[in-house]
Amino acid sequence: MTFGQLGVVALVVYLGVLAIVAEAARRARSDGSPSDHFLAGRDLGVMVLFLTLYATAYSGNSLLGYPGVAYRSGFSFVMATGFMMSIIVAFHALAPRLRAVARAEAFVTPGDWVRHRFPGQRALASAVGILMTIALVNFLLAQLKAMGLVTEQVTDGAVPYAAGVIGLAGVVLVYETLGGMRAVAWTDAAQGILMLVGLAMLLAWILGEAGGLAALTEAVRQARPEAVAVPDAATCANWFSSIVLLGLASVVYPQAIQRIFAARSARALQRSFAGMTFMPLATTLVVTLIGVAAIARIETGADVPSDAVMPALLTEWAQGGGWNAAAAVVVFIGALAAIMSTADSCLLSLGSLVAEDLLGLPRTENRTTKIGKLIAALLLLSMIPIALMRNVTLWRLIELKMELLVQCAPAFLLALHWKRLSGGATLAGIVVGTVFAVALTQADVPRLWGVHVGVIGLGLNALVAIAGSWLRPSGGAGRAAEAMR
Repeated sequence: MTFGQLGVVALVVYLGVLAIVAEAARRARSDGSPSDHFLAGRDLGVMVLFLTLYATAYSGNSLLGYPGVAYRSGFSFVMATGFMMSIIVAFHALAPRLRAVARAEAFVTPGDWVRHRFPGQRALASAVGILMTIALVNFLLAQLKAMGLVTEQVTDGAVPYAAGVIGLAGVVLVYETLGGMRAVAWTDAAQGILMLVGLAMLLAWILGEAGGLAALTEAVRQARPEAVAVPDAATCANWFSSIVLLGLASVVYPQAIQRIFAARSARALQRSFAGMTFMPLATTLVVTLIGVAAIARIETGADVPSDAVMPALLTEWAQGGGWNAAAAVVVFIGALAAIMSTADSCLLSLGSLVAEDLLGLPRTENRTTKIGKLIAALLLLSMIPIALMRNVTLWRLIELKMELLVQCAPAFLLALHWKRLSGGATLAGIVVGTVFAVALTQADVPRLWGVHVGVIGLGLNALVAIAGSWLRPSGGAGRAAEAMR
């Protein structure tokens, strides 16, 4: 059996498993309420919560985008492990307090917190909802592109890029619609395990072939000396900026916030995040080493697109035949699983976010669930033609969504810990930060002095919010204090 045939068989088996999980999740539904569909009845336990957080955090961006950047940058990209760890630190500042309020007030979407914390500030809630929706659409687009790329590679072209995008998008839509958060979380659990196993196998092969990490480093130095050089000041500034950008933006992912709402208990949430603390070492560091290893394995000067570095390595591995080909297929399916787990989370959050936070539908009525499902389906269908365009890298898509999403951070992190923060000043800060970041991005200026324009925009955002609140505190300070008890 050829590598492509083996890949087709593995893909069919994997999709069959997803169908079984979707049907089981559909049968486990208790009702059609938004809480049951979008939050799995607020009953996710430690292991499922941990694995769904893991599978969502490490997606097609991580498994395809990061190795490509590491291949271009060299060992300096090891700082990616740092910004993934910064996400966990920021989550510890957000999750405990936010979950306590969410449980008491039965929140379903991030906008529920904004409306509770800043009563009467509809414009602020809408602004946060719009930014989150744009970021989710961008994130989902990245997953659709990655699904097409991986499917094409794992089947050796038997399933072309376009068919992979369209077909797998349909699969995600079906099981997300049938089973909601339960189907998403249960499939994430299996996908997370598969991803960990696949990455461990790939790293073992690369280090074994190279003769160890020291030998690998020497091979990289010979192929491209600058890849092992000490980073210059501009590179250090850029990666510090990335730590701030991804660390603060990732904690306000709508799908991440909704998993906080879906936790069975505070203890389950705490133990899940304790496990997540070690995942940057098990995942981000591994994919970085894989990307760096590609420098010595891919011919210097070869015109390999960034997003094709990981598939190129796996294709080379599979050429050994036998167990090598089978192991490469496992990694490919693991990568595909990670991508689909993030896509389904994005789709689920999009439906709830648009239905409740933008259209203002009540979070207690079953019709909100039905409309949310319809909205998610329409958005997914509208994005497929864009995903078929292959001229934007996954890493750039990551940066673009983070530039906008990070502007929402003060409305959550600052609002949770500072009762004086006012809604009007927070809205003004979001407008200033977003306009600054978008204007410079449109002017093709993604960074200033090595710092992302979104991070500079966030600084302006926070400055306006703090100064405005200090000079003119909100009249709803009593409600704010009550919200944070």
